[in-house]
Amino acid sequence: MARGGNGGSGRKGDERTKNEEEDDEEDEENGGRELEAWERAYADERSWEDLQEDESGLLRPIDTKTIAHAQYRRRLLQRSVHGTSRIQKGLIRYLYVVIDLSRAASETDYHPSRMSVVAKCAGTFIREFFDQNPLSHVGLVTIKEGVSQCLTELGGCPDSQIKALMGKLECSGDASLQNALDLVHGYLSQVPSYGHREVLILYSALNTCDPGDIMETIKLCKKAKIRCSIVGLSAEIYICKHLCEETGGLYSVALDEPHFKELLLEYAPPPPAIAEYAIANLIKMGFPQRGAEGALSICSCHREAKIGGGYTCPRCKARVCELPLECRICGLTLVSSPHLARSYHHLFPVTPFNEVSHTLPIRLQQKFPQNCFGCQQSLISHGSKSNPHVSCPKCSQHFCLDCDIYIHESLHNCPGCESQRQQGT
Repeated sequence: MARGGNGGSGRKGDERTKNEEEDDEEDEENGGRELEAWERAYADERSWEDLQEDESGLLRPIDTKTIAHAQYRRRLLQRSVHGTSRIQKGLIRYLYVVIDLSRAASETDYHPSRMSVVAKCAGTFIREFFDQNPLSHVGLVTIKEGVSQCLTELGGCPDSQIKALMGKLECSGDASLQNALDLVHGYLSQVPSYGHREVLILYSALNTCDPGDIMETIKLCKKAKIRCSIVGLSAEIYICKHLCEETGGLYSVALDEPHFKELLLEYAPPPPAIAEYAIANLIKMGFPQRGAEGALSICSCHREAKIGGGYTCPRCKARVCELPLECRICGLTLVSSPHLARSYHHLFPVTPFNEVSHTLPIRLQQKFPQNCFGCQQSLISHGSKSNPHVSCPKCSQHFCLDCDIYIHESLHNCPGCESQRQQGT
């Protein structure tokens, strides 16, 4: 019996030794450190956090659609405050997005790193920017090792901008805010006077390593009418706040990835023009024709021969690849008629819809339309209770949350108001 007992304890000791070895291997795989809070959240996939308790005490998935719609409503109402006073807006914008790729961008407080989150959100922002500003141009500048580099020149094609950014994602060295401002100041100083000059800086570092007096550079940017805005990923920095205040831009610090994306998308709609710079100008524009598919011509953008496609400048007959663009030969602004038409919706935006209260008595809710006027989906949930929806203050038609976003972000016309207008004619 004694030998059996010793053998059992020996086996238990072997099992403990094996478990300890497995734990040591796991520690080695994790770099010999404890997991951070966000790492544990992703590793454990806390699925219970995606549940919430409803009114009857049952667990249901969190309604992400309602949360997204609340964020959208907040942005829409902020925009409508400026829109009601008929403030002049910059429809032709020349924007440089400056991305900090210093060693601070490799920090892992954002998953998997600040650099990855910035690159992903910047791609989303560029597409949204061109959707909201069809006549505008975007260029990319990166900061690393104390030097700023122009990644792409000002252009109107989102795909080429995003492709160039994704191919240069490497972090190293320090950040230099002054070098970035000097670089974009040199490019934006050549922009026509009717264009609104803007810089949006996505800054990860907590300091700036500058070769000279940055205050003089800020004065130059202010004199050149360049509006500088910054979205920080770490903490508030005095020099960033001072830069934005002097040039009329905005400065904000993101709390997490969703907040960073929300802050970034606020810069997509055209901002109000600065008072002393809001001067009306007449702009010469050309509407080029689509080139023949089989024709061989030299592209003025890339300076190489290409077959088919492209557009022909109506003034100098040069070939260009994309629109909108300034002709490299004669300098004429080239656009298409859909671009020009889409830019007008900022001047006459759709009035924000009113949220329909869910606390009204069921008797009153039953008098409301049962289906969405846009997509004809039912607005009634279980029983006779109505789903969250909105109504147009002009035509009093009711719309679901998806149609509300689609009308204000893409369609830019209320179907109910348009149908009443057609019936009146």
